Amino acid sequence: HVQLVESGGGSVRPGGSLTLTCTVSGDAGDDFSRYCVAWFRQVPGQGREGIASVQIRSGGAYYAPSAQGRFSLGRNSVKKMTLQTIVSLRAEDTSTYYCAASSGDSACGRLPEWSQFDYWGQGTQVTVS
Repeated sequence: HVQLVESGGGSVRPGGSLTLTCTVSGDAGDDFSRYCVAWFRQVPGQGREGIASVQIRSGGAYYAPSAQGRFSLGRNSVKKMTLQTIVSLRAEDTSTYYCAASSGDSACGRLPEWSQFDYWGQGTQVTVS
């Protein structure tokens, strides 16, 4: 059983920044290095948008074109977490942000697709206004 918990969301002024944290526990915690962890976001009535993914073993990150330049994704293998920093926040970044994990590297290195990820957190709300 794998559990993911997001934190760090909140209300921010346009132009501000946030760091979202995804902490992984359960079975994944024993061999965290073999996982691919991604971040998605979703607004009501729309599909889940893949933002970025990170291969835990190498730290290599992939960003969706819409995320390049303002999103930065890293991982802390010891603490078993990933950190997604967003700068220069805009109103259109208002969304619920989810982290997801896949056991294996095939989901990484490309645009994150929700169907490739087996485990999901509950989401954290980010509001920019």
